[in-house]
Amino acid sequence: MKLSDIQDRFQAIGVSVGGMTYDDLETIKQFHDKWAIRFPLLRDEKGRHVDAWGIRNEEYGEGTFAFGIPHPGVVFISPEGEILAKWAEAGYRSRADWETVLTEVRDIVQARDGT
Repeated sequence: MKLSDIQDRFQAIGVSVGGMTYDDLETIKQFHDKWAIRFPLLRDEKGRHVDAWGIRNEEYGEGTFAFGIPHPGVVFISPEGEILAKWAEAGYRSRADWETVLTEVRDIVQARDGT
């Protein structure tokens, strides 16, 4: 399952989705167009967000082809910019379980709303 498969379920609970990559703008555009993604893909220039969120994959040192790559994951950020939760997987082959993420995000939203 991909984020685009359940984007509407996140939006139904009031959560907007977006993606982030360290790729160059042309690669981002090609990926966005190829997969008909309906959410924004942002560029994390120089891996600043990856480092701030503590999800850099340390297997790849400076000067290697994959330097700066993050562990695949999800970060849930409040409208005020506070990190409410994050899910990051070791390596690069595993991905967060979207049903688990959706359930946990829903619980956080409900707790913040007092419902």
